[in-house]
Amino acid sequence: MKTYTADKIRNVALLGHSSSGKTTLTEAVLFALGITNRQGKVTDGNTISDFDKEEIARKVSIGTSVIPVEWNNIKVNLLDTPGFFDFIGEMYGAKRASEGSVLLIDAQSGVEVGTEKSWKNVEKYKTPRIIFLNKMDKENVDFAKILDELKSKLGEKVVPFALPIGVSETFKGFVSVIDGKAYEYNRKVRKEIPITEDQQAEIDEIREVLNEIVAETDEDLMEKYFSGEPFTEEELEKGIKLAVSSGDLAPLIVGCAEKTMGCDHLLEIISKYLPSPVDVGSYKGKVDDKEAERKVDVKEPFSAVVFKTIIDPFVGKLTLFKVVSGKLTKDMELYNPVKDRVEKMGGLFLLRGKNQIEVSEVTAGDIGATSKLNYTQTGDTLCDKGKPIIYDRIEYPKPTLYQAVEPKNKGDEEKIGTSLNKLTDEDPSFVVERNPETKQLLIGGQGNMQLTVVVDKLKNRFGVEVNLIKPKIAFRETIKGTSSVQGKHKKQSGGAGQYGDVHMRFEPCESEFEFTEEIFGGSVPRNFWPAIEKGIRDSLEHGVLAGYPVVNIKATLFDGSYHDVDSNEMAFKIAASLAFKKGMEAAKPVLLEPIVKVEIVIPDDYLGDVMGDMNKRRGRILGMEQQDDGTQKLIAEAPHAEMFEYAIDLRAMTQARGSFSMDFVRYEEVPSMIAEKIIAQTKAEKEQ
Repeated sequence: MKTYTADKIRNVALLGHSSSGKTTLTEAVLFALGITNRQGKVTDGNTISDFDKEEIARKVSIGTSVIPVEWNNIKVNLLDTPGFFDFIGEMYGAKRASEGSVLLIDAQSGVEVGTEKSWKNVEKYKTPRIIFLNKMDKENVDFAKILDELKSKLGEKVVPFALPIGVSETFKGFVSVIDGKAYEYNRKVRKEIPITEDQQAEIDEIREVLNEIVAETDEDLMEKYFSGEPFTEEELEKGIKLAVSSGDLAPLIVGCAEKTMGCDHLLEIISKYLPSPVDVGSYKGKVDDKEAERKVDVKEPFSAVVFKTIIDPFVGKLTLFKVVSGKLTKDMELYNPVKDRVEKMGGLFLLRGKNQIEVSEVTAGDIGATSKLNYTQTGDTLCDKGKPIIYDRIEYPKPTLYQAVEPKNKGDEEKIGTSLNKLTDEDPSFVVERNPETKQLLIGGQGNMQLTVVVDKLKNRFGVEVNLIKPKIAFRETIKGTSSVQGKHKKQSGGAGQYGDVHMRFEPCESEFEFTEEIFGGSVPRNFWPAIEKGIRDSLEHGVLAGYPVVNIKATLFDGSYHDVDSNEMAFKIAASLAFKKGMEAAKPVLLEPIVKVEIVIPDDYLGDVMGDMNKRRGRILGMEQQDDGTQKLIAEAPHAEMFEYAIDLRAMTQARGSFSMDFVRYEEVPSMIAEKIIAQTKAEKEQ
């Protein structure tokens, strides 16, 4: 594949609901351009995009794959992203590497949840976009009805650039609104056919809307429009490109990827109207904490952003990057300013799915890959050591579902840890944490499917088998009352004895732990006080109810006695721990549970269900905020114990339209009936 200048490159993320046909479209493009001699199918597991074992087994995309193609002296890098919500992190990486998006919609299903989510994302970031209405050959497809739905749900900026000829099984081609011609397909070959009067009338109507949008992009064009002068082809193309680039116009085209219909038209629209890397102008980064800028220009110093990592059991680690400025050649050393490390490349190539296409250089605006980088991770910057720069990292959504990992075979713990860390390299929206209190190894992600895929990858790639179980809750214990007790340790068995005697008061306090003394007359010498405090501090780790850590307790030493010969630090430490146990038992001990603040964003329709469900979880609704996009943000607090599977439940309640974030806020007393069950269960587990 030849080297293209940045103005001849289009980096395009394919977005859309699961099964809208993104992977099928990449296959159709490859077949239409003669790159492959037969069109692969997702159902047959033989597509170029879905090459991972897990993707082939599940028949869904799990990771983003890059499909570079050449068309009319333009290089188009198609980034095929997963539509399944658990793998939304992949979309973030693809969006970072692309200047425009193609939103695929299944013509039979219309606007689905994935369509809405993708649209919200491109609206939020003002991403230039094209809509490809796929599967036009399916039953009961009504173009006029879908167009109405698109305009009502996505807005008036959706304008058809193509009108279908025939529908469902009679779909055979399209009428181009821009060049006023009709085309029909015989497999992947299209030919021009005569246009009808009705079709021309429809075109004229749409062109009027289009002219208005184009006029708004430029003052001169506005003047021309009002004077009734028609736009030239160049003016129309320029105006459309400006409107698409600003996100004010979303061209809608039609096709059927499975039958290779409409692929050439899509490439035409992409190359004409979606921006090239040059159109973005420049990228902002930091040099020594000061803002810096790099133009998308081959003459600038080399810099690139890593947007994806693939861990291949045979090839090793593959790093995919987008060159922002300058160019990268085979013999260059890479500098990672984030890790302050120099990296040696294991080859320079383009990836098409998993196939490596060796190249001698990758220039500004293009997407490339290399292998065997030791320190570099997704989100890092690579650059020329003499001219460093750091670009902002990709911000991934926080995990919403956590599960604990247990090895099936003893002795696999270390192997599990290293294997999981390799997988976080590949998918940064998935995290691995060890809870220091419960001692459990936790994995977190966006949903059940993502975590199940992680388990399968552990088995298939690294030969480690694990079980996923519900995480334990980090409960706490405290006291509600005050108690004064004696702790006495006396041991005499020949030779030196041990003697320690303390009188202590225990009461609730605001801080985690407080130790004071009110000793008069030297009943306990000062040199033993640190040992007494140490005895209490050590005891705080295990409360009297169920052995959970103790918090918010004040211990006051107010009396005691000692022996001139037998008293020592150890004796007083033991005496203090005996006093602690007695004091806790006498001061109304209670169990505390972590409370989390939850912010849930949902469409109005689901408000009642979500609020009702939150009450069932012992939650409290704190307030509601109307969002700019018409959704509601519900703010609530709930016990963490009730929220472990909320990601799964909220998805079911809102048909995946709801999203939430969760943060720990404080500890609160567990209601006595629930506390009794927890204490009994914990004791039973310990006995086992």
